[in-house]
Amino acid sequence: MKEKKHTPLTKTLEGNRNTGILPYQSLKALIRDGEVSGRVSITTQQVQSASIDLRLGETAYRVQASFLPGPSRTVKQQIDNFCLHKFDLTQGALLEKGCVYVVPLIETLKLSPALSAVANPKSSIGRLDVFTRLITDNGSDFDVVPRGYSGPLYTEIFPRTFSVLARTGTRLNQLRVTRGNPEMREAEIQRLLSNEAVLDRDLTEHEINTLFRGVPLSVDLSGINGSNFVGFKSKPHAPLVDLDKVAYYDPRIFWEPIFGNGEQNIILNPDDFYILASKEAVSVPVDHAAEMVPYDAFTGEFRAHYAGFFDPGFGHAKFDGGGTRAVLEMRSYGVPFIIEDGQLVGRLKYEHLTSVPDKLYGVELGSSYQGQGLALSKHFCLWPEI
Repeated sequence: MKEKKHTPLTKTLEGNRNTGILPYQSLKALIRDGEVSGRVSITTQQVQSASIDLRLGETAYRVQASFLPGPSRTVKQQIDNFCLHKFDLTQGALLEKGCVYVVPLIETLKLSPALSAVANPKSSIGRLDVFTRLITDNGSDFDVVPRGYSGPLYTEIFPRTFSVLARTGTRLNQLRVTRGNPEMREAEIQRLLSNEAVLDRDLTEHEINTLFRGVPLSVDLSGINGSNFVGFKSKPHAPLVDLDKVAYYDPRIFWEPIFGNGEQNIILNPDDFYILASKEAVSVPVDHAAEMVPYDAFTGEFRAHYAGFFDPGFGHAKFDGGGTRAVLEMRSYGVPFIIEDGQLVGRLKYEHLTSVPDKLYGVELGSSYQGQGLALSKHFCLWPEI
């Protein structure tokens, strides 16, 4: 087992970086200066250590299919082309699984030429298998806001496992604002691994040689806390989930537990959605963030993570205990796929922040998942027998 290095929580950078993801205090300044604004004032609760939560607006549009507007169209023009019907969200409304919706967000952007942004689903949304992506006017990519963008924001919503109840103000996406390129070079990643307790194990020579693809994560199918329990599988035809309820639902109605079969492997059925855990405990230093690569064809025909964003300080409050496990939101594509204990299922790409956030994940800011084990989304009560 790798000897754990302890980095004080009060660590600061030697000066600020010119490039990187903007931290809490810089995001607050963007809101103050009107580069990020909303038809309803942005609240303090929306601003995280390195991201801003985005809120659904008043109207939702059921559309024929997912789309991108492309360089010569607005999202509204595409909605007009493909809308099946529109409905009000102010009192809450049902978003049915298997249907595609587009919702204008309350927030709008007026970024300076030096700034761009990237969006991710929030962790709780990914763990419900609600596929959601940000769309911008004239956009050719999902979840990418080009440098200097000025205009409205929209989110595409595609519930895949559970139908959900959403309303105006519900937060599904989070936005990271960047200056320049926050990505780390391979030599910087190696230096980070040497200096910080990023993982609680040493890497193999092969893993070190492939760090340009990210820090490797594997799946734990050996059993949690000495038991043979390894994860959860969604149940078909479950009731709907109200996205604004916390610790409300009996998980046994929506999920069935998965227990080890003695061979320490499971078969991913393409029709099912799984919640598993990484074998490694992960820590994100306070001057970095991390993103899990959601799909890597080199590791197999499956997706391992839907939310993808790890805040600065994730796992940091449990540094001496080895960080925090990553929850894996897994779905196989097209073909049943066998995964085995310790198999590589994803990679973390660490990125620089321009400076240490004034408020950190799981410390000054509230967190549903700091110190998590194998956890379902915050909407569910704890599993009574596990």
